Amino acid sequence: MSHPQSMTSRLAAEFLGTGVLVFGGCGAAIFSAKVISSNTANMGIGFLGVALAFGLTVLVMVYAVGHISGAHFNPAVTFGAALAGRIEWKAVPAYMITQVLGASVAGLALFAIAAGKHGFDPVTSGFASNGYADRSPDGYSMLSALLAEIILTAIFLYVILGSTDGRAPKGFAGISIGLSLTLIHLVAIPITNTSVNPARSLGVAWFAGPAALGQVWLFIVAPLVGAAIAGLTYPLFFPNPAISMAVEMDRGSGTTSAA
Repeated sequence: MSHPQSMTSRLAAEFLGTGVLVFGGCGAAIFSAKVISSNTANMGIGFLGVALAFGLTVLVMVYAVGHISGAHFNPAVTFGAALAGRIEWKAVPAYMITQVLGASVAGLALFAIAAGKHGFDPVTSGFASNGYADRSPDGYSMLSALLAEIILTAIFLYVILGSTDGRAPKGFAGISIGLSLTLIHLVAIPITNTSVNPARSLGVAWFAGPAALGQVWLFIVAPLVGAAIAGLTYPLFFPNPAISMAVEMDRGSGTTSAA
């Protein structure tokens, strides 16, 4: 996968995109999911609104900076893309570190805003962090959370790899990727508050207390496992004949490249 942009530009795009994802998605969960009016009616956006917020942030940022960095905004996406041959391995550590930094800066910004409300407590509120068992929004076990995060991350990666495949219709990747993330949140918010993204989980867990940090390992491991499943199997399930032909031609000519 060719990237004519400099690494500095690519990392800046990943920092911005991941930050917007966390600020928009987690911000919707923190500030807007439940808003009680003076007559005690809930005027908030609820699960559906939060799911849309995450999907919309990815959709708009894919179109904003996807042409710069590939619009991963997620260490699991970067890992899966590398396994599928979509990004060079030497860029993976820098992408992942930058994504976590972008998410953490966004988490800090959300904390600074939320702290302006009297009585706000990021620990008791959960601060849009992910969890299982007693920290699951609807009481799902660790095994349920693990399975949900692995399966849904794999689905997310299949959508990303398929939508950005050279054979796919051009210009629609942002829509399918954003809608798939919306769907994933509609399924998983009651289970884990939905991660499928280690950076998103870490970005708010820093501020949500020891219990959140004690469970964040699952939301690092499970998305990486799901991404690995998709990244390794997508080329096997859906091989690209054009790439295979190019590899064979390179072998026949004695060259070693396999673009």
